[in-house]
Amino acid sequence: MTRFYQCEAESNKARAGIIHTMHGDIQTPIFMPVGTRASVKCMDQDDLKEMNAQIILGNTYHLYLRPGHELIERVGGGLHGFMNWDRPILTDSGGFQVFSLSALNKISEEGVVFQSHIDGSRHMIGPEKSLEIQKALGSDIVMCFDECPALPATKDRLRESMELTLRWAQRCKDYPLKGHQSLFGIIQGGLHKDLRTECMERLDAIGFPGLALGGLSVGEKNEEMQEFLDDFVHTMPKDRPRYLMGVGKPLDVLYGIKCGLDMFDCVLPTRNARNGQAFTKYGPINVKKEKFKEDKLPLDPEGYCAFSQKYSRAYIRHLFNVGEYLGAQILTYHNLWFYMEMVRNAREAILQGTFDEFYKQFYKDFTSNRWS
Repeated sequence: MTRFYQCEAESNKARAGIIHTMHGDIQTPIFMPVGTRASVKCMDQDDLKEMNAQIILGNTYHLYLRPGHELIERVGGGLHGFMNWDRPILTDSGGFQVFSLSALNKISEEGVVFQSHIDGSRHMIGPEKSLEIQKALGSDIVMCFDECPALPATKDRLRESMELTLRWAQRCKDYPLKGHQSLFGIIQGGLHKDLRTECMERLDAIGFPGLALGGLSVGEKNEEMQEFLDDFVHTMPKDRPRYLMGVGKPLDVLYGIKCGLDMFDCVLPTRNARNGQAFTKYGPINVKKEKFKEDKLPLDPEGYCAFSQKYSRAYIRHLFNVGEYLGAQILTYHNLWFYMEMVRNAREAILQGTFDEFYKQFYKDFTSNRWS
């Protein structure tokens, strides 16, 4: 029987592997584009396949509110059929959005009662409801429902949150999913290694095929997150995927890979694209700046994104200035391609045992900000 995860190579702490799912294999390290409402903004599914997006995310909270998980299951048999995507999908639990988007929420042992950010209607999502929604969506990777407290928070508050997360994790584990679905546990505990270690060990005792780090990039300093990752990630089980949720900037993703993480997601490349920011080999540029008004160069003259190479910075700047959607489409495609190429190159460097050299060169180039 094929194992869910296989590690193929290591380069110091960084590692390359394969995650096996019913809808296809995922080569790690991997960046996962975020398709919040069953769509990656400004992209169609063929675009995503063209850049070899191996897995995308769906958002449990948003899809529960609109159009509803029951409708998605009736119409498409799940999210794959509904959005015509035949590759793997990961769905988050909805927990982060319940806490961050709701005007009012009340946490109890049963779950969270919250007001919809759309119309103010009241709802309750707990472990069982979250798993019911994700089961109907039919995602390949399902996330446990957890509490995600904002940082900074006291250690007592973080322990309280961790204990609730662990009780909810057991209830998620007890909920029957579809045969092809794999449930990941989420490690909480802030920046406290002892809390994170305890949470990880207790999740391990419950038994999950993959583990995620939640509750990072939610208020702590970037250096604090990096120090924690460097100290903690290598202690996580080696025989399972390691997922850093909601992170982040290109150098954050690359640093996570350096520490031994496998899976990443973030809205940054798509959101920033819609605001005019493009990621390039030599750092980010804001194409809306006056300096690019007559610039004939493509976004990244040394990049490999054939789509964005067709257009000048001057033209893309014009599109943003007059509100044409094509501008956001070009930058979104470009930014996602940049992330995909970055993790592909990182994987290749790991397989060749040269990741540290790759990391140093990428960091040097990206922080030069030559074109900004």
